[in-house]
Amino acid sequence: MNLGPLELGLILVIVLLIFGAGKLPEVFRSLGQGIREFREAAGEEDELKSAEVPKAGQASK
Repeated sequence: MNLGPLELGLILVIVLLIFGAGKLPEVFRSLGQGIREFREAAGEEDELKSAEVPKAGQASK
């Protein structure tokens, strides 16, 4: 999904109309925190998948 400047501006206007100018910083702060936590969780999942578990009978290096 690739959003251009027009789409981002439209989303910003809609968010501004829904939440108002006073709540806007709080909304974007919580959105950024949610995205950050999602990325951290996704990175931890990738680390778990990429970790090799030696099978029984294989010698460790």
